[in-house]
Amino acid sequence: MTASAQSGLLPGAVEVSGATGQPVAPEQPPAAEPTRRVLIGAPAALRVALVVALVALVALVLPFTPWLVLAAWVATATRPGLARISLLLGGRRRGAAVMTLGLLVVIVGPLLTLVGLLAADAIELATRLSRSASGQEALAQLVSADDVGGITFDPTALLSMVQDYGARALALAGTLAGLGAELAIGVFVFFSAAYVLLVDGPAAWQWTVAHAPLDEPGLDRLRRAFHETGRGLFIGIGLTGVVQAGIATVAYLALGIPRALVLGLLTFFASVIPTVGTALVWIPIAIALAITGRTTSAIVLTLVGLLVISSIDNVLRPLLTRSGQLALHTFVLLISMLGGLAILGPAGLFLGPLIARLSVEIVLMAREAGLVGHGTRAALGLGPAVDAPSK
Repeated sequence: MTASAQSGLLPGAVEVSGATGQPVAPEQPPAAEPTRRVLIGAPAALRVALVVALVALVALVLPFTPWLVLAAWVATATRPGLARISLLLGGRRRGAAVMTLGLLVVIVGPLLTLVGLLAADAIELATRLSRSASGQEALAQLVSADDVGGITFDPTALLSMVQDYGARALALAGTLAGLGAELAIGVFVFFSAAYVLLVDGPAAWQWTVAHAPLDEPGLDRLRRAFHETGRGLFIGIGLTGVVQAGIATVAYLALGIPRALVLGLLTFFASVIPTVGTALVWIPIAIALAITGRTTSAIVLTLVGLLVISSIDNVLRPLLTRSGQLALHTFVLLISMLGGLAILGPAGLFLGPLIARLSVEIVLMAREAGLVGHGTRAALGLGPAVDAPSK
């Protein structure tokens, strides 16, 4: 039976309301709901895409991390003078350009001059040490002023040397060219980043605060730890090393030690290493003076090293660390430097302490947030946690 028959109406008839006499519209079946497309895996896919993007970004930036870190430290240290220069020049970008140019002159100029002055002496010293048959002979070469023997510019000998070592020479030249190109790119990145951070550093920080997963107080603590490391390394360690190397160089010159500027530069690099520091250089030189018969000079250098050069750590470093304090134990600083040097190369001397300092700050933040509490310490066998004293 059809629907019209069930309702008592003939096909095509219209139902009329008994009360009003108006036709009544037949009931319509309910409209089907529109189908909606549900992306079940959308949040997970977005997380995967985010991780991939971050990993790719880190891979792109990683080769230039040392230069970017140095640029951030330098830009922060020089930003207080940017407002004055910008006011004089009529614009922040002009002021940043002048400051970057000044950094280029102050940093690159002396470095090129130093390399030009010390290159010949450094090559000569390296040649002497490589030709030494024993450790005692190598020590003697440190204070020997004789010309290096066996070096000739005879065309026949030069041609023979090219034939014997041509392939190695080409490989060495290629390596040096690659290092030079890498250094040039790094210097370009450093000065470009310094300019950008001087101009847009505050805006970049505000963007980071708005989009980073950490809240602003946590980011600010990491930022302060980052800049604290830079001040501690440059002021507390760098300036102390400059003073120690300067005194050592004057002592080397006064005692008539050849290649005093090269040895003074080595003393500066050694001063970066805590605890042992400059003794890694002046003690072998004092021993070399003693074994070559210059006993008085050896005693004088030893006294200067013990009473002046090494004691600077106990006198000057505390004064400098008032404005550049680094909240790391000396042993932790030493291990982080040596570990960074072993893993990251020369850049690890400052990246290692930076990683250690940021790690310490993150552990403190996790402890204050309750992520490391009584249960965690007990599970690790560390005993009950001790709450930090109230400020």
